Amino acid sequence: MSILIKEVLLEDRLVDVLIQDGKFSRIGPDIEYPAQQVLDGKDKAILPSFVNSHTHAAMTLLRGYADDLDLHTWLNNYIWPFEARLTFDDVYLGTKLACLEMIKSGTTFFCDMYWHMPATFKAVSEMGIRASLSSVFIDFNDPKQAKKFRSRTRQFFKEHNGHERILFTLGPHGIYTVSQESLVWLSTFARENDLLVHIHVAETEKEVQDCLQAHGLRPVEYLESIGFLGPNIIACHCIWVSEPEMDLLAEYGVKVVHNPVSNMKLASGVFPYRMMRQRDICIGLGTDGCSSNNNLDMFQEMKFAALLAKSSCMDPTIFPAQEALECATINGAHIFDLDCGSIAPGKQADCILVDLNNPMLIPRHNLVSNLVFSAEGPCVDSTICNGRVLMHERKVQGEEEIIAEVKSWEQRIKKRV
Repeated sequence: MSILIKEVLLEDRLVDVLIQDGKFSRIGPDIEYPAQQVLDGKDKAILPSFVNSHTHAAMTLLRGYADDLDLHTWLNNYIWPFEARLTFDDVYLGTKLACLEMIKSGTTFFCDMYWHMPATFKAVSEMGIRASLSSVFIDFNDPKQAKKFRSRTRQFFKEHNGHERILFTLGPHGIYTVSQESLVWLSTFARENDLLVHIHVAETEKEVQDCLQAHGLRPVEYLESIGFLGPNIIACHCIWVSEPEMDLLAEYGVKVVHNPVSNMKLASGVFPYRMMRQRDICIGLGTDGCSSNNNLDMFQEMKFAALLAKSSCMDPTIFPAQEALECATINGAHIFDLDCGSIAPGKQADCILVDLNNPMLIPRHNLVSNLVFSAEGPCVDSTICNGRVLMHERKVQGEEEIIAEVKSWEQRIKKRV
């Protein structure tokens, strides 16, 4: 498949962009090539598409279901009981809705942790975007549950590893839901099979206090003590971490994912961006699930991340727009070892075209500033992943059917739940 984008703005110059075999092939003025698809780039800018480094995609089905609650009440009394009733077909449909929302707001890769992983795998395969997929691993210190989840992990790895666009990842939920024995087993399994591990870490103050009571150590210290930390670890949230713990994250090359909107909604705490940044820790951005956000728009995530850092540090110079954009693109690519995150020959052709005539992007004193502090998902005109146009002129193939299916599902689930 070849795509030629004509006269599109790349940084500060108008260029043509040729995409061949899923990669950027040539970039420059006046490219002539008999491409199978030609896109008019007039009044558009080309940018790397977004990497949503932490979410629970099928939680689109729980959007607005349980709001204004603290994390542990929210999880124990509302989310987990609802999720226990979800089926393969539910998760498949919810993930398709999530993929649609992400495509329409410029995201072409997401890292997911959820139930019925094969259903998520099926939806991602069909929708054409990239993902790092992990099934939830929760044993609550129950050896029987641990045995079941280990067996399922081996099975899913055997059945779902090796897809062109989908990475198989391990997904222990957290230190308070997974036994030490299982965490050690997962760490070993990851090293033996060269896998990433996706885990919630130090999301609440309660998690820290419970860890101190149980182990005499803070969460990151505890994970270090059992040999869990390493450059393959993706630690999500990391709000309640001490400076010595940040030193450990940096020492072991752990990647950290900041989820500002979810953290603020659940009042979980404030991510220590400045101190993480000072240690050169790789920081990505994630939306978390739609029940604690309540959308998957990475434009909003960039804005809230920057504003939260500025206001909490009382320093308007911290977390400038360029850094926010990098957290949502190139940093995410680094976390998952993706050959994307920039527009250059040889890179994977994952990109977006934004509409420069959108009122939110006018005037254009500084395009990056506009993208971070002004823009929203509807500013995206076209989304391309792996050299395939997934959205053009705001239209995604099959979107009406997905929306109709979810509306029908909503009536059925109300009766079931």
